[in-house]
Amino acid sequence: MTKLLFIGGVGMPEILFIALIVLLLFGGKKIPELMKGIGKGIRGFKDGINGIETGISKEENAELIKKHDEK
Repeated sequence: MTKLLFIGGVGMPEILFIALIVLLLFGGKKIPELMKGIGKGIRGFKDGINGIETGISKEENAELIKKHDEK
């Protein structure tokens, strides 16, 4: 059976190698801008997930109140 790439995890040497390649490709000045963009994207994703959860819980509460008022 053929082993897939990266089975067994990614160790410190692999992480350092990837960081070196990114540094060479983008340069030192561009990396902070990239990280800032990634951070904003992650934050937006989390805010979206929290908004969905809040919306669902509000809908559930409204349904429970409606059922309680009907009794």
